[in-house]
Amino acid sequence: MDFDESSSSRLLTQEFLAVVLAGFGNELTPLTNNHGDDPCPKALLPIANQPMLHYPLSWLEASGIKDVLLICPTVQKAAVTHYIRSDASTAAFPSLRIDLQVYGDSQEFKSGACAVLRHFAHKIKQDFVVLPCDFIPPPSFPLTRILDKFRIEAPSDGSIATTCFFEWNKPEKGSSTEEWNSVPMPMSIVWDEPSGTLLYVDTSDDVDRDDAHMTLSMSLLSSYPKVRLSATMLDAHVYVCRRSVLNVIQEKSRLDSMREEFIPWLCKPQYSPAKRHKYGSALSSPSAAPSQGLALQHATLHTRSSEPSMHPSSTSSIGEPRTAPSSPVDSEEESQCNASLRVGVVIHRAEEGYAARANTLHSYLELNRHFLGQTSWTLPTDPESRAMIDPKAQISTDSMVGHTTKVEERTSIKKSVIGKHCIIGKMVKIVGCVILDHCVIADGVKLDGCILGTNTQVGAKAELIRCVTQAGFEVEAGDTFRNDKLEVADWTATQESSEDDEDSDSDTGSAS
Repeated sequence: MDFDESSSSRLLTQEFLAVVLAGFGNELTPLTNNHGDDPCPKALLPIANQPMLHYPLSWLEASGIKDVLLICPTVQKAAVTHYIRSDASTAAFPSLRIDLQVYGDSQEFKSGACAVLRHFAHKIKQDFVVLPCDFIPPPSFPLTRILDKFRIEAPSDGSIATTCFFEWNKPEKGSSTEEWNSVPMPMSIVWDEPSGTLLYVDTSDDVDRDDAHMTLSMSLLSSYPKVRLSATMLDAHVYVCRRSVLNVIQEKSRLDSMREEFIPWLCKPQYSPAKRHKYGSALSSPSAAPSQGLALQHATLHTRSSEPSMHPSSTSSIGEPRTAPSSPVDSEEESQCNASLRVGVVIHRAEEGYAARANTLHSYLELNRHFLGQTSWTLPTDPESRAMIDPKAQISTDSMVGHTTKVEERTSIKKSVIGKHCIIGKMVKIVGCVILDHCVIADGVKLDGCILGTNTQVGAKAELIRCVTQAGFEVEAGDTFRNDKLEVADWTATQESSEDDEDSDSDTGSAS
């Protein structure tokens, strides 16, 4: 135990619980399909040769949050446990206390974030932060930006949650293929910019009902007459919530998805008198850190009089927000009664740094490519890895090559991420690819815009263009595939069909 730890640090330790959701990754198949009996966890898929889970855990480490509830599928527990207990993980996240919990028995199990939170509600005793394992923020976007907005507004204004949306990066023409899966499309949101209040989130049901129009209630527009609308945002799936929000999630058991159902519903009590009357007392129950409000009101860095009021009613006739007059500290009961039930929002603009979720094959590929622009490859410094790169191989500086990967002569690698312990033969051409660990690529192969799962084997002179392979897939020598998902089940079925044809031919020959 560190006896020199400051009291402020101990308080921060208990302020938030981070709930990290690591699902099956059905949207990333065939990369996340099992390799034989071994699972391929989405959370451990590499991005720039670091496990995906590394990025949200690093974000939490930098924020000062200590306590993490990491939830993953049952079948992935051993693999995820091995990672979080590894030397690399403990060195990267020395202050995190990770409690690994499991749910779901198979990849067919489907359950949204609300259902998972209900199941583990008994482990969440304080205000909490929900975040996915696949959100990759830029260095310019610290988690404290979202936490601080919640810290200030929850005690001073009765805010119940803070969300995060980031601006959509439109994919380049020809960079994706429909055969993989659909590219994530932006959604429409409405918010009040001066106060940073989220008011409306378009859902897929809303889009299906009327693709050309958006319906906003009069109560919303009367409460917030000057709002902003954007149709270029994506949900980061990062939510900072009061503990009381979880009580309502438990009460509304029919809601499954945070993004599609709960967050759109949570916006409505802000301007709907009926929902405010019904759920106001439950949503505005005291935070798990009751002293926080008092501390903020006396803090030198938080001057309430300089903050615009979060209530539309405190706007002057010329549209400028009036500042709240300084006054004695309100009683807890009074502030609770006047709670706004606001849902705050932090908007991350594209010019502030590249942010994305690796929740589709396209975004997974693009995130890997993005990190290539942040690095410059040089020959490995350790003798073992250096000796495995042939002097006649050509590897561009905007590529990555993992530890002890062998690259033979006259092979060209451009704008690609190559994993650890791979074997790449002679005269191979690789452009814009992500190749996971332990892949074997024979002589003369051409790969363009592909993602190869772990232990993929590609035969001599085969050609793959914009293909994704399941772990353990074998491409026969000379084969050509374009815009395809290559799964082991399809490959084994083809082999069995070929064997049946051979047996049939032999039977016919003997009969004649």
